[in-house]
Amino acid sequence: MKVSFVLLITLLISLQSLGQFDVYSREQELSVLLDSLRGSRKNDQKELWNKQFKTLIDQTLHEPTVFDLAFPKLRTLGVIDSPDKLVRIVNWNVEQEDGTQKYYAYVVHRNSLKDTKHKVIELIDNSMMLTAKPEETLEANMWYGALYYQIIPVEKANKTYYTILGWDGGTRMSNTKLIDVMYFTGNSLKLGYPLFKSGTATVKRLFYEHSERSVMSLRYEPEYNRIIFDHLMPETPTMVGFYEFYVPDMSYDAFVLDNNRWVLKEDVIGINKKDVNVSVASVDDRNGDVTTSSTPGKWIDPTGEGKGSANDVHVAVLPDSEATNTTEESKKPVKKDKKTMTALEKYEAKKKHKKEEDPSATLNSGKKRKPKK
Repeated sequence: MKVSFVLLITLLISLQSLGQFDVYSREQELSVLLDSLRGSRKNDQKELWNKQFKTLIDQTLHEPTVFDLAFPKLRTLGVIDSPDKLVRIVNWNVEQEDGTQKYYAYVVHRNSLKDTKHKVIELIDNSMMLTAKPEETLEANMWYGALYYQIIPVEKANKTYYTILGWDGGTRMSNTKLIDVMYFTGNSLKLGYPLFKSGTATVKRLFYEHSERSVMSLRYEPEYNRIIFDHLMPETPTMVGFYEFYVPDMSYDAFVLDNNRWVLKEDVIGINKKDVNVSVASVDDRNGDVTTSSTPGKWIDPTGEGKGSANDVHVAVLPDSEATNTTEESKKPVKKDKKTMTALEKYEAKKKHKKEEDPSATLNSGKKRKPKK
């Protein structure tokens, strides 16, 4: 009787597990389909694999735990979350034999972090029915098609408007970066909102088409509340309006968030915020071994005073300039105290001292001459 009870419990657990969502197995299935899609060369083969992948990803996005799934094995699938964790965009592209792109996307939305239910809205690429750069507000089933890579929420009139940055492969001649706005009204999704101000004009979205041979940077900098991007110019004045010949001109513009809208500022300064590590060599005093370590790079005062004050003035001298470099007031070597010297400085000083004691060791490496009679 006891054995029968144990078998019954085991059977119930097995049946329950069959109804549960197996994340690992699902990701394996999706990975096989996506790899098969990427490995196809013909459009009909791509269409076949993409249809199966799309059906399965649609089912997956309707799972209650979708916001917790990371999809680490699906490397060519774009998955981005909004900072408030209320919106997730899942999209991918399928390159055609002629170099054009087809885009697929789903938007997963929930009203709050405590909400156990969410909506899944499919964006349907209907670019053939739209102008090349549509300016109007669009519905989810009238999408221009793109790959999105960043989401920036903007609060305006007690409503959240999600600014989205995207990329469109365009044609063999040009690519396009874009800035758009996505928001929700009831159960529907809208694309395009007059959140961008350029001079006296206000627009709903922006497209920046440029040459296939160049790369345009378009990114959000949260510490400055701005979207900074390369300014594009035609390669020659005769190419004005032919965007497949537009390239970055090494200057930057930005949309700065001002009073809950993006305002264009031209000729802004781009700042590299990444921490730079430098290699530092040190010498072991005991055995003389030289070791190299990595350390965060620090600004060094070129005057040698080590103050690093904001009041310090350093004059850059050009090769043809007659001005005197203020950092070279004295070229006389300064003798350092051994107590304050680094291990590397001690090592260099020791080598120099040996050379001074025996100059013939470095100046004349051959045999010594015999004294003249």
